[in-house]
Amino acid sequence: MTTVASARTRLAAGTSDDVGAFRQRLLDGLAGSIVEVGYRNTTVAEIVRRARTSRRTFYEHFSDKEACFVTLLTDSNAETVRQISAAVDPGAPWASQVRQAVEAWIASAESAPAITLSWIRDVPALGAPARRLQRDMMEAFIVMIQTLCDTEEWRAAGAGPVSRQLTVLLLGGLRELIATTVEDGGQISDVTEVAVQASIALLGPRG
Repeated sequence: MTTVASARTRLAAGTSDDVGAFRQRLLDGLAGSIVEVGYRNTTVAEIVRRARTSRRTFYEHFSDKEACFVTLLTDSNAETVRQISAAVDPGAPWASQVRQAVEAWIASAESAPAITLSWIRDVPALGAPARRLQRDMMEAFIVMIQTLCDTEEWRAAGAGPVSRQLTVLLLGGLRELIATTVEDGGQISDVTEVAVQASIALLGPRG
């Protein structure tokens, strides 16, 4: 016999699934609009039109367009960090690990170039929550790189650990390279080799 408690449990689970589905539809709506018209020209009305939902539903999930944007980029960057970390074989030669990481990063960026460019160009001009996101995501990438470079393979080659300052320089350069490539109408994958060689030069053994 179905109990009241079990029915409530199923209802709660269903409600949670519905909330997650609506949230994802709104994020997908924002992402689609950024691809078509850019973040600055995107409106809440456009987001809900693409999500096939209502403004009321939007404001049940997000306080405004910027909050939705911050969530989209938070999810996107967390997935990028996960993909890069998973792509690196810690037992491979250190230079091969650099290539694996760079290729994974570029593949992730190339899968959504408009979102990547919006992250690099639009976030700095937004409010405090977006600036906190920028710092938080930069910190996530710094920690990831320092962790990947702090292994026996790297130490044996005289290449690790890597300082925070050097990591910031590397990240800033790669981000700007990707942004200008997209703005100029190029393919992000076109810069793979120069990105790999620059990363090897910065992160490699120090004489």
